[in-house]
Amino acid sequence: MNSNTFFVAYYRVSTAKQGASGLGVEAQRTAVESYLKGDNSRLIAEYTEIESGRRSDRPELDRALATARLHRTPLVVAKVDRLTRSVSFLSTLLEAGVDVRFADLPAIEGPTGRFMLQQMAAVAELEAGLISVRTKASLAAAKKRGKRLGGCRGAQLTHTSRRAGREKQTARADARAKDISVLIKEFSRDDVWTLTDIAKSLTQCGVPTPRGRKQWTATQVSRVLARSS
Repeated sequence: MNSNTFFVAYYRVSTAKQGASGLGVEAQRTAVESYLKGDNSRLIAEYTEIESGRRSDRPELDRALATARLHRTPLVVAKVDRLTRSVSFLSTLLEAGVDVRFADLPAIEGPTGRFMLQQMAAVAELEAGLISVRTKASLAAAKKRGKRLGGCRGAQLTHTSRRAGREKQTARADARAKDISVLIKEFSRDDVWTLTDIAKSLTQCGVPTPRGRKQWTATQVSRVLARSS
């Protein structure tokens, strides 16, 4: 592992019975603790999902990713198979802008970990295609009609790639502003806080600013609120 000190953990069990008994969760927690042991690292938050691995709408995962983004820390899961084979779910992880770690594969992190997620998504997509008769029929019909796929080349491809990159960067900035605005609402739920008060609280909580700095200002808070509105 690298020099990162803080992590966010995500656990998943398939049934409510497992969630209530702790069966499965404790084993995952033990694996994560073993992964962090001896590296002066600790968890700042833990989230447990209780639902089917075939679903992609996971509120606890959304919370875990939001926390990881806020503190700019990696998300660690106990085992690769906890991430399921859902294409949409894996795509969510890839687009979340969070470094995902695997306790059972400690050597895989950073760019290598992202590459692994990409390969998992590719395999999941392939499997979905192989078991879908409807997709096979559609592809066969398109081929019979002589339909060509793609066609974006040269300068048009470069322009499209740049635009996609800008849109992705904007989307991440908007998502982070939304994450921070949720935390701000938690701060000011029971009282009226000034922008300066909120800036001090964000600084004390260790939440990096949009530019990665430690110290928040009232102006930065105002910009985040404006962006998330």
